[in-house]
Amino acid sequence: MAVNDTLAAWSDTAFTASIVVYSVAIVGYAGEYAFGRQGRVARTSAAQTGPAPVGTIEGPPNRQHMATRLGRVGLAGTALGALMQLLSLTLRGIAAGRAPWANMFEFASAVALVAVVAFLWVQYSAPKLRHLGLFVLVPVVFVLVYAGLELYTEAAPLIAALRSYWLVIHVAAAIISVGVLFTSGVLAALYLVRQRYERGLIEDAPAPKAIVALGPRLPDATVLDRLSYRLVAFAFPIFTFMVIAGAIWAESAWGRFWGWDPKETWALIVWLVYAGYLHARATAGWKGTKAARINLLGFFAITFNFLVINLVVAGLHSYSGLT
Repeated sequence: MAVNDTLAAWSDTAFTASIVVYSVAIVGYAGEYAFGRQGRVARTSAAQTGPAPVGTIEGPPNRQHMATRLGRVGLAGTALGALMQLLSLTLRGIAAGRAPWANMFEFASAVALVAVVAFLWVQYSAPKLRHLGLFVLVPVVFVLVYAGLELYTEAAPLIAALRSYWLVIHVAAAIISVGVLFTSGVLAALYLVRQRYERGLIEDAPAPKAIVALGPRLPDATVLDRLSYRLVAFAFPIFTFMVIAGAIWAESAWGRFWGWDPKETWALIVWLVYAGYLHARATAGWKGTKAARINLLGFFAITFNFLVINLVVAGLHSYSGLT
């Protein structure tokens, strides 16, 4: 099947437009973060034995109004950028006559889209966390720019080895789970920042300048911890299904369910890390800092699998650039 070059070009244009729109949204979120009210702050006194939350620190009314407007710009830009990404992937799929996730460029774009959608769900569930879009969109834009510069591949039909309905099932499950875990990892990192800031207030201990600058305007650490956990709990069953679907496809394509290929091995490592994260929270009560670190370890393993295993290590998956 011949590729529709016109649709492929429009797809690339929409991809570039999404980066521009996300960048505008980042400016809006940054403005809301800078001028909006601070999060709840824990204070201590000699008579207290623990943190005592005290309301929110409000800025002048005119600054609050400005912050709200900038936050709305950020949210609108996030939604529009997601639509541009969706349009880009849809046009590329139509142009090539296949599912639009057959190489690393398309996979990275789709994961970034799911990460943005996951954040939009977080924002819908907790509107006061809108300004956190700043911390989600910055790495999303980085991923998209990197994909466009280093991973870009012209739209093309599938090679024979990938012409299977399992491509749609297996890779779609990977995209959804990894995208959601992306957003969870961002929230886990923010939790560590906020938790370090709160601990510094309780212990009256100096914190690094970056912590002092970011910490006051972040939500309570418990809120970030809870949201990060919920996203992992949602994504883990999908990731598990992805591994199972990949094994079934491997049996169909290569005559075995499991062969310890580098991609398979690292997918198992990722699965074990997140399984340990959920198990520790459920049985050992590992909430908070320990859980956040395990979460970040899991996402580091995902990133290593995508970049190093795909680009450096040779294996049965190397021909496709699939994750």
